[in-house]
Amino acid sequence: MSKTMILIIAGAIIGALALALSSYGNPPNMGVCVACFMRDIAGGMKLHTAAPVQYMRPEIFGFVLGAFAAALLAREFKPSAGSAPFLRFSLGFFMMVGCLVFLGCPLRMVLRIAGGDLNAVVGLAGFITGIVIGVVFLKKNFALTTNKPQLKNEGALFPIICAAILLLMLVQSGLFSASEKGPGSQHAPMILSLIAGLAIGAIVQRTRLCFIGMISHIFLFRRFAMLFGVIALTAVVFIGNLWLDKFNLGFANQPIAHSDGVWNFLSLMLVGLCGAFISGCPLRQLVQAGQGNADAAMTALGLLLGAAFAHNFSLASSAAGPTTGGKIVVIVGLIFALAIGVLYTSASTKGGTTQASIP
Repeated sequence: MSKTMILIIAGAIIGALALALSSYGNPPNMGVCVACFMRDIAGGMKLHTAAPVQYMRPEIFGFVLGAFAAALLAREFKPSAGSAPFLRFSLGFFMMVGCLVFLGCPLRMVLRIAGGDLNAVVGLAGFITGIVIGVVFLKKNFALTTNKPQLKNEGALFPIICAAILLLMLVQSGLFSASEKGPGSQHAPMILSLIAGLAIGAIVQRTRLCFIGMISHIFLFRRFAMLFGVIALTAVVFIGNLWLDKFNLGFANQPIAHSDGVWNFLSLMLVGLCGAFISGCPLRQLVQAGQGNADAAMTALGLLLGAAFAHNFSLASSAAGPTTGGKIVVIVGLIFALAIGVLYTSASTKGGTTQASIP
């Protein structure tokens, strides 16, 4: 079977799982959203106090553990670390703020488009713009410092921690916070969420499917296989929404979204730029962490802290639109990411780094 066909099947399965999760309780157009789920987990761990967005989403732990199992079975569990970990943490932090100003990760952006949300089309334009800017730096030999092989027990530490937290969720109810209303109170049954998370994590690990990688591949190598996978994902969710009478074309009255086009564009531009530099979207970072990449685990921790920070300091948007603080941090994040691009492109010409990988 060709790689393109494998990616089409993978995209269709992920789309079907996202549609099922939304149909069985997850919020509308949010069958799967790494940013929203990390935000809810931050609340569940009491890292922020926003009552409507607190719930320990099993999907996140499933992504990591599914990728871990798939990597072990395929003998691709190859722990590594040491490639600018704090820088990756910081880029993950700003990536999360960008997601929460937009109100969704790149995967939810696609799900929103499949549900008829034209605000997400504006976000897509910003997302592509950010990645293209990142690709310009990559073509000029942008690179972070080289990572190095690590012991297997170090690579397994992040998946083990995720498994331990998941076990606590299963055996000790009431340990974590849970919303009584709002998005955090809307969730599919735990077993369905966990199975879907495991499946998606394994699929992404085996196929390398990534929304940032898709666009990078097009502009760097003229490769379109991932694009067909994302089209299949979008088509499945689009058809499902039509069948379930959940398709709503337009800018207004979209679930858990706002219609400020400027900040939808700029926030996802930040997400795309950060992701181009750290080789992957939030979902891909969790999958890489599951297969032993400790640098990706640092990015995941940056995502978690960014989610907590965004809600503790009113950076996350609401249906009313972005906040002043959110706008400021998006601009700061863009300046920070562009500065990193300039500094590490310059450094790479001096032999101190190796070229960044593309998912």
